[in-house]
Amino acid sequence: MNLKERCKKIKQDIPTVCFALKHPKTPWYAKGLLAVAVAYALSPIDLVPDFIPVLGYLDDVLLLPALILLAVRLIPHDVYQECKEQTRALQNGKMQKMWYYAIPVVAIWVAILGLVLWKILK
Repeated sequence: MNLKERCKKIKQDIPTVCFALKHPKTPWYAKGLLAVAVAYALSPIDLVPDFIPVLGYLDDVLLLPALILLAVRLIPHDVYQECKEQTRALQNGKMQKMWYYAIPVVAIWVAILGLVLWKILK
């Protein structure tokens, strides 16, 4: 499997892992590892600061997928398959209909842009 296929698989695993995080049969250590991965992804503090050329983003590109892959391996196979089915059901049915969740985000960005333009033009 080449790098592009692995990246696509990891991207497809993210909703499955989210379902596994909520599943009662997922072990605590897998949930802890997933919590660390999410916290690191959302944290403004990185191991290597992003302003350092190449190395700044390399930790994000390597560390986050590695944490997700390790967590997937720690989730029991039956739990992972059950969560994968939930992901497929979500993608086949509801995913296309959930575009309206973007409306508040777009409204906030439009409001911020309007305020910035109003301050500049005032």
